Amino acid sequence: MARSRSDSLLLPIEPGKPDFVSERKLMRSGIEFIVGIDEAGRGPLAGPVVAAAVILNPKKIPDGLDDSKRLTAQRREELFDIITETALACAVSSISAPVIDATDILKAALEAMRRAVCGLAILPGHALIDGRDVAPGLPCPATALIKGDQRSVSIAAASILAKVTRDRMMAQTGKYFPLYGLEMHAGYGTEFHRNAMEAHGPVVGLHRFSFSPLKQRQA
Repeated sequence: MARSRSDSLLLPIEPGKPDFVSERKLMRSGIEFIVGIDEAGRGPLAGPVVAAAVILNPKKIPDGLDDSKRLTAQRREELFDIITETALACAVSSISAPVIDATDILKAALEAMRRAVCGLAILPGHALIDGRDVAPGLPCPATALIKGDQRSVSIAAASILAKVTRDRMMAQTGKYFPLYGLEMHAGYGTEFHRNAMEAHGPVVGLHRFSFSPLKQRQA
């Protein structure tokens, strides 16, 4: 028997915008400073993984905070300045490609998160972390939130700081290694980047030799 077609409209579901609900819930329990944590650069073939930690001022939450991937590069740059000017505290940390190769990308990302939190000028009472994992060694209790950068403005702010910082680092690095086009793709495995690595070889200290396709080349 043929299935009848639905006459209902299939409307796209609008992804939610991050808010301050998780933070306010924690604050109502007596916790004063809530830090949002996120990272950028787990997937690229080159460069560091960068993490940021942000304690927003509840009275000066910037408008337009969102998952950094849902913002334009120009808007991320604008919000970067606003966040650093209005936040109660913020810090950024990075873990280099050789360290990523010596451990693994998850451990490196979590360590970058820990270092970012420890670099804050204010000791947070609780951390909200994007993803499934809580970084070990944090100086406060923490909660992991899946798609946290789309749920918490504190995590969204951290995602913006991490993304902008890493993009700037890769653009600067691109000046020293112009053959690889790092300012265009920030180290991700684009066709241009893969072709450049094939033609000129990977750079020790820059490229991640534990990542495919470099891992296969070393085998």
